[in-house]
Amino acid sequence: MPYHPHFQRCRELTAKQSIVCSYIVSLSIHNTRFFSRRRLHSLPMYSLNRVSIIGYQTQPVQVRQTPGGTSVTDLNVVVPATIRMENGTHVQSRSFHTVTVWGPMADVAGQFLKPGGHVFLSGRLQTDSWEDEQSHEKRSKTKIVAQEMILLDPKDGQMSPPPSAKGTLGAVNRADVLGNVTRDPELRTTTSGQQVLTLGVATNERWKDRTSGEPRDRTEFHNIVIWGELANEVSTTIRKGNRVFVSGRIQTRSWETQSGSKRTTTEVVAETVLLLGVKNAVAAESVRIDSPVQREAREAAPVQEGGAEPVLAGIPDVRYESDIKVEDLPF
Repeated sequence: MPYHPHFQRCRELTAKQSIVCSYIVSLSIHNTRFFSRRRLHSLPMYSLNRVSIIGYQTQPVQVRQTPGGTSVTDLNVVVPATIRMENGTHVQSRSFHTVTVWGPMADVAGQFLKPGGHVFLSGRLQTDSWEDEQSHEKRSKTKIVAQEMILLDPKDGQMSPPPSAKGTLGAVNRADVLGNVTRDPELRTTTSGQQVLTLGVATNERWKDRTSGEPRDRTEFHNIVIWGELANEVSTTIRKGNRVFVSGRIQTRSWETQSGSKRTTTEVVAETVLLLGVKNAVAAESVRIDSPVQREAREAAPVQEGGAEPVLAGIPDVRYESDIKVEDLPF
């Protein structure tokens, strides 16, 4: 049995329990090292591109196979919503989202997700571009590529909504984007006198190709729409190159060109915009610039005559202990 503090505790158990304990500890140590290496070397986090929706599938699911034998399907999910307008009134709305699901998740969706089924989906925004064969115009479409899927309906079918339920009934349409601003904000005034601002934010994704093992990079460009007072503040505080966090909802608009062609665009309507990498006076009051070892050495040193160092109160010490305990093992 390899040496590790937790392996010593495994020896205190029975022979059968000791084998299981050693296996669990080995797996835990391996996973910790593997995911640490993966985070540090394979998947550095430079940006965030995350979408979560809870809605209803609108049509039968059709699963197709790629030439390589991988299952894939495109879900069409409707998300009902109640939107609060600038004048304080509420409007019932709905948004439609194309969600691409790959692999075993696609097989599960094809077998169990029926029209009208309640579903949670989480993934990333991806925009695909191509050239129209007839008009030779550049076309693009933004969709969600699913990374997680949870079917929400009970086995015996959906429940009827309780008569008194209001705030507990609804859906989720949430997008979180953390990236770099690609252009200076453009503030405009609508015909009704409302302030609206558009912002471009780029996020990067890095992964390894499963076939070749070569690193791959992909950049997504997100259109951010900001309204009202927040739009005014962003116009004066954020510039091209700044790193920002944006949280809001996904919205797809459509229109017709002068030639009669239909066009669509997908945007994130922002509810929160944060400028990142800036100092914070409140946080600075709780920040230590020395390590625990340096602090212990400083406290052990004699105090020079004429004064004492100020003591930072209310900051808890960090205890570096493993959270793997024998009593937590499943036997």
